Amino acid sequence: MDVKTLYNSLKKIQEPKGYFFNKDIDLVHELLESLMKNKDFYGYMACPCRLATGNREDDKDIICPCEYREADVSEYGACFCGLYVSAELNDKKVEAQYVPERRPPEKVF
Repeated sequence: MDVKTLYNSLKKIQEPKGYFFNKDIDLVHELLESLMKNKDFYGYMACPCRLATGNREDDKDIICPCEYREADVSEYGACFCGLYVSAELNDKKVEAQYVPERRPPEKVF
């Protein structure tokens, strides 16, 4: 799979749910490339902005879209790595904010 195919596939799935790709297309392509590398290496698309263990069960909370995305986008307008954002953030109706790590410290290996 290439970046364009992954982009189009995820866009079709996520936009109806209210999650949009960041308008910074270079960032999006870089993150999608990293997701594909993680899939090749680990067998699943672990968030490229976090350290994965290689154990799917331990990493299930950070498989993209991670379980923290909904709360991050709702509260900050973007997910932790900035791949997914709200429509309001893309339309510049709200300002970008720092998104803190929600993953519990005990899950960070």
